[in-house]
Amino acid sequence: MNSAIMDNATAGWVSCPRPNLGARLRLFCLPYAGGGALTFRPWQQLLPREVELCLIHLPGREQRLAEPALPSLPALVEALTPKLLPWLDRPFALFGHSMGGLISFEVVRELRRQQQTEPSCLFLSAIRAPQLRPREAPVHQLPTAAFLERLRQLNGTPEEVLSNPELVEVMLPALRADFELFERYQYLPAESLTCPLTVFGGLQDRDVTREDLMAWREQTSDRFELRMLPGDHFFINTHRPLLLQLLATALQRSTR
Repeated sequence: MNSAIMDNATAGWVSCPRPNLGARLRLFCLPYAGGGALTFRPWQQLLPREVELCLIHLPGREQRLAEPALPSLPALVEALTPKLLPWLDRPFALFGHSMGGLISFEVVRELRRQQQTEPSCLFLSAIRAPQLRPREAPVHQLPTAAFLERLRQLNGTPEEVLSNPELVEVMLPALRADFELFERYQYLPAESLTCPLTVFGGLQDRDVTREDLMAWREQTSDRFELRMLPGDHFFINTHRPLLLQLLATALQRSTR
């Protein structure tokens, strides 16, 4: 199906910055808490030519700022999964960073339940394996000052945003909803996935350790790979070229 037609059919949720009719694989990217699809827009220039980049636009941010963010992962997966179906007419992969990784994992499990299909590869970044118990107390209901301090510790939100009361007022509802989605997630055991699983982590990430990432191994019966990169929780921004080099190599392996 033509990408422009699919954009109309899935308006709001999925977009393709550079449609590629000759693409052999589509890569869907999901953002971290408080982040948006624009994080991934520059990726197209560094991805293999045969890969078509598809951005997932979540409610409550960027062009969907007027819509309420969904604070429940089951509700988000239920809303997003049908919007992906028209795009699955060719091999596909998903990449999710932090909260986006958890969403990606549950979307893939839902696609397996509904369509008996799985991606050519699942890429997860800076997210603890879902079967692990939470290590920290919830923060989504903290007073604003304490909540913003936690965001500073994660180092993913620019200080010029956190120190701007007007911007904070606009962004705070979606940020709290994202953290609530993540913190209220309940893992339900199920049969392991049968697709390859590649996990990325930051060597200086104090919140997600190598052991947290290695625990993803039990979530697939296929090939598992862990790649550790320089940087903290947001190595996705600070070491983008290296991450995309590794991602491109894995994608080319998937399209052979």
